[in-house]
Amino acid sequence: MASKWRKVKMALGLNRCLYVPPHDTEQPDSSSSPSPAGLLSRSSHGSTTPTPSSSGLRLSKSPNNNNKLSAIIYVCLWDLFSSQDHPSVLQRTCAICLTAMKTGQGHAIFMAECSHSFHFHCIASNVKHGNQICPVCRAKWKEIPFQRSVSDVTHGKPRTSALGWPQDDAWMTVLRRLPPARTDANRHISSLYQANEPSIFDDDEDLDPQHETAEGKESTKDAGDVNSVRTVEVLTYTEVSAVPKSVSYNNFNILIHLKAPLTSGRQNRNQNQAESPQSSQDSRAPVDLVTVLDVSGSMSGTKLALVKRAMGFVIQNLCPSDRLSVIAFSSTARRLFPLRRMTETGKLDALQAVNSLVSSGGTNIAEGLRKGVKVMTDRKWKNPVCSIILLSDGQDTYTVSGTSVACPRADYKSLLPTSIHRNGSTGLQIPVHAFGFGSDHDATSMHSISEISGGTFSFIEAEGVIQDAFAQCIGGLLSVVAQELQVKVECLHPRLEIGSIKAGGYKANIMANAIMGSVDVGDLYAEEERDFLVTVNIPVDGTSDEMSLLKVSCAYRDPMTKGMVTLDEASHVKIQRPEIAGTRVVSIEVDKQRNRLHAAEAMAEARAAAESGDLARAVSVLESCGKALSETASTQAGDRLCIALCAELKEMQDRMASRRVYETSGRAYILSGLSSHSWQRATARGDSTDSANLMQAYQTPSMVDMVTQSQTMVFGTPSSQRKLRQTLSFPAVRPRPR
Repeated sequence: MASKWRKVKMALGLNRCLYVPPHDTEQPDSSSSPSPAGLLSRSSHGSTTPTPSSSGLRLSKSPNNNNKLSAIIYVCLWDLFSSQDHPSVLQRTCAICLTAMKTGQGHAIFMAECSHSFHFHCIASNVKHGNQICPVCRAKWKEIPFQRSVSDVTHGKPRTSALGWPQDDAWMTVLRRLPPARTDANRHISSLYQANEPSIFDDDEDLDPQHETAEGKESTKDAGDVNSVRTVEVLTYTEVSAVPKSVSYNNFNILIHLKAPLTSGRQNRNQNQAESPQSSQDSRAPVDLVTVLDVSGSMSGTKLALVKRAMGFVIQNLCPSDRLSVIAFSSTARRLFPLRRMTETGKLDALQAVNSLVSSGGTNIAEGLRKGVKVMTDRKWKNPVCSIILLSDGQDTYTVSGTSVACPRADYKSLLPTSIHRNGSTGLQIPVHAFGFGSDHDATSMHSISEISGGTFSFIEAEGVIQDAFAQCIGGLLSVVAQELQVKVECLHPRLEIGSIKAGGYKANIMANAIMGSVDVGDLYAEEERDFLVTVNIPVDGTSDEMSLLKVSCAYRDPMTKGMVTLDEASHVKIQRPEIAGTRVVSIEVDKQRNRLHAAEAMAEARAAAESGDLARAVSVLESCGKALSETASTQAGDRLCIALCAELKEMQDRMASRRVYETSGRAYILSGLSSHSWQRATARGDSTDSANLMQAYQTPSMVDMVTQSQTMVFGTPSSQRKLRQTLSFPAVRPRPR
């Protein structure tokens, strides 16, 4: 016990008497957990007196004792005594580094004026970035912690604080009283925007050498090669299995279904093999991620606190091979730090930088995106996967010009640098995943940004689910297994021609002779699925009992090996040509994909009507589509996707009940739905606690895992109330393809 008091005396450098009672002194009851107030209490004369839980601490009375002394003693004593003398002290989570504040490990714990506690080294570094507000409750602090290192010693003289205490230790805990806040309303919000930035952002940290691989060689694999774990699965389904010889069939539908492979890490889990953190990191392609965060005045309070928490979750789930850069924007934009590997040090620095953010100013989305894209285009090194996450709760008032009679639509393309336009000539594939926060954001501009770049648009209506929305997004980004994927189709019958390729937002091409076509798919997440409908006109043909229609092939780049994988003989599509027509049975797989496309077309038509002011027509379009879908074979058979589509159409009708409801949430909800169906990729929509919410459509197992992890992480309050309901896009068991 005495040794602990010596540590206190040495750490504090106190020139005062410390009385340590003998070991036979009656000890406090260890069954009761002490409160912070119970460890130290001040007398009316300003001296610190022992309490039943203070283990007999006595300090000589001195008129110089004050609040600062009590706070400093508390910071040091809390860690020294709580682990052994008070084992029942609850472990808490530091809101900055998101790790448990475990006692007895030599880390001081700082309790602020607002009663929130942090690791001292975390909060001291946070203050160093200029933040003088509690990261949890946003309370303005009058006193802040700071550190002084040994390097401050000059000419061999002992360092002395403002309180007159020697500070010859490696570092000394001090509370510094802040000067009164200035009332200058025009003062700039943060010093973050005043520091100099390099003209070229080529100061990114080197890649993890363990993940630097040479350019792989092209390889050709047969579709039946079951030993190839990382091979995209290609299946085809025909609308009907047979067409009589004497009958022609126009607009005959052929479904091409793609499914991405598992990551090796998930395969190990499925085989009940233990997976180490290193093997988990090595089982996927590393990511370069830039987050562009709105810190304008409207983001103050709870919004910014939740964004910081969500960013903390993202940072903690990145690996040392991943790199992160953060851009903060309001009236202007600032890069908080360059692309850095998320090692333990990198994570801590990133967490401290994010927690130093304060809100004020306007909303300049274009400037934030410009700097975010610049980080990507100027980088010296490149990880295989890259993406930008954009979050804003407002409207850009600096770049987008208003509508007029001459220009009825705003120029949203000007918000995004042309270098990353998906269909541009630069060849850069950097999708921007946009998140519209709250009811005041510009959903049209956010949707346009994501659509132009090839990303998704998510609508976060409930503030509490922003972390889950981010988790779903990075769950996909951290599981990319195929890149630059292209599907090719070729007619095999000499009299067959391709009528159309329905690919949603993906670029589809049909050759002039109409016998060949292709779809540029791009990236696929692990176990992600894509469906494309190809229509052909089947002629009368009595020469054979079987007709070959199409050959389907695909090629993509494996992001781990960087080599090209080509599946030349992925699938041959054939149908029977009997003499007499039998019972016509439509494929459920084809029918439900037609329903999906029909629903997406109805959503787009309803949105156009709503934007023109005709809400009644918009509701009528959605209602008619829902009724038609409910009568189809796949819906009658209980297909999950079709049932979900009907519920989604009904939700959209409700969000068009009035102009106010549509402006507040209807527009954003519909645009997020269109984004999801266009790319066949999961987006967040509305309030995820709503049982009718379809945010889980197209969700992959990796996304489910990440969202589940987000929901089970506790930051002061259990998050079980944010549980999401999984809605699968396809049944677990598929009928045998033809």
